[in-house]
Amino acid sequence: MQKHTIRKFPSLNAGKGILINEGGMVMKKLVFLCAIIAFFIATPTSQAGFDFLDKLEKAVEKKLDRKVNDSIDKGMDETEKAITGQGKEEAGNHSSSGNASSSNSVPPVGSASSQTNQATLKAWSKYDFVPGDEIIFYDDLQGEENGEFPSRWDLKTGNVEVAVYGGQKVINFATDQKSVIVPLMKKQGDYLPEKFTIEFDAYFSEFCTTYTVKFWDVVSQKPPKNIPYVRVRAENVGVEGFGSTNISRSDYPYWEHIAISFNKRALKVYFGKQRVMNIPNLRAQPMGITIESRQCHRGKQALIKNIRIAKGAKNLYDRIMTDGKFVTRGILFDVNKATLKPASMGVINEIAKMMRAHEDINLRIEGHTDSDGEKTFNQKLSEERAEAVKNALVDAGVDSSRLKTKGFGESKPVSDNTTAEGKANNRRVEFVKI
Repeated sequence: MQKHTIRKFPSLNAGKGILINEGGMVMKKLVFLCAIIAFFIATPTSQAGFDFLDKLEKAVEKKLDRKVNDSIDKGMDETEKAITGQGKEEAGNHSSSGNASSSNSVPPVGSASSQTNQATLKAWSKYDFVPGDEIIFYDDLQGEENGEFPSRWDLKTGNVEVAVYGGQKVINFATDQKSVIVPLMKKQGDYLPEKFTIEFDAYFSEFCTTYTVKFWDVVSQKPPKNIPYVRVRAENVGVEGFGSTNISRSDYPYWEHIAISFNKRALKVYFGKQRVMNIPNLRAQPMGITIESRQCHRGKQALIKNIRIAKGAKNLYDRIMTDGKFVTRGILFDVNKATLKPASMGVINEIAKMMRAHEDINLRIEGHTDSDGEKTFNQKLSEERAEAVKNALVDAGVDSSRLKTKGFGESKPVSDNTTAEGKANNRRVEFVKI
């Protein structure tokens, strides 16, 4: 597979940045068309000439807009590989856009896509990360303008902007100088609870790509004493003062899911499906979040997306017995589909473990969406997602007779659907004791 290097180029209209794959036919066409434009600029023209120039510029931009999302991931056989801001973002388990096709459903058992997904989920069968129940910060960059600073963050230093990669909006640490950002939180002061989780997807373009997560807000909080930070490198992951774990993966470039769990004093860090750090006593109480990165070599991208911060919760079995149900936002799906994301296996594995240990517990799996898209599509999607979760639990060793499914679509919101956090809290799976 060809390794893609992406660069930021200005479009013909200033301020509308795009990311273009180097060496493609799109670039050749752009050079050719720019040469035509330069000819008209250098030649004395009539008003008709200027009209032509204006039309030509618009035609170029329209052509680019059509081409830039065509298929950076289709491999070297494609000649036009470019990226646009008009595609759908892969942002957790969104409900729908209203334009969903009939392909947005659970893949038939035995199909190639079903077998591929099952193999991927099986590889995550020992993953034990369970995200917090209540999302307190969520950013999938929906509605953000390409080339602008992400509106839900504050900048301490450096240069950060919204970009597009692989058809998805990302936060781009745009230079080889350190860039530092913090999330804009509703709660002021020390906003991290005693139990919390942090998740994001990180792009590793080469061995030295590094992301640092500090447990205080460097913009609005006073620097604390002796709070370690997490450093995630493509070659190793470590916590200051507690050592590091080497990463054996070297197939750059690639995306990886990063997850951090803190429980009163214990800290766990996950790199993909692997738990790489397990610290029983951090000897500090985290207060906030800061994320740092840079391009370790100019032009080698450092990108993150799908950032989630959530409050933790009590033991799964205790919740089932006390409340009669367990609610999770940690089971995620491909956008507008019922295809489980691998990171969902932490929750699914935990539920399967609990059900194997307590054979008297039977559960109804209930799917819920936010209000984006058509009600009928969301209803069908919630039913298919509940069924997908059931299938995963059966694959994990739970007898199918102990599981029922039901979908509620967008009909039972628990939060306001006008904010990113509200929508993320409404996109959930509930397990009800029956």
